Amino acid sequence: VNKGKASVAVGVTEDLTADYSAVDLVRVAAQSLGGKGGGGRADMAQAGGPDGDQAEAALEAVRSALKARDQG
Repeated sequence: VNKGKASVAVGVTEDLTADYSAVDLVRVAAQSLGGKGGGGRADMAQAGGPDGDQAEAALEAVRSALKARDQG
C-alpha cells in the first residue's frame, strides 16, 4: 500500500499453472481493492486498486478463491 493505493502480485509455480492461474487470482484481489482487472501470465500477474485500506480483504479473497477451487 502506497499513498492509499494498493498493488498485488501473484505467482504460481510451474507445476501448478495447469490448475491455478495467477491472472484469475490477481483479478480477485484487484476487485477487492476497487481495481478493474489486472493481468500477466499464468505464472505471474499484477494488479492494483485505489482502496489500499482493503489490502487484507484482497488477500483473504485470494485465499477464499484457492479454498473454493480446492473444494470444488
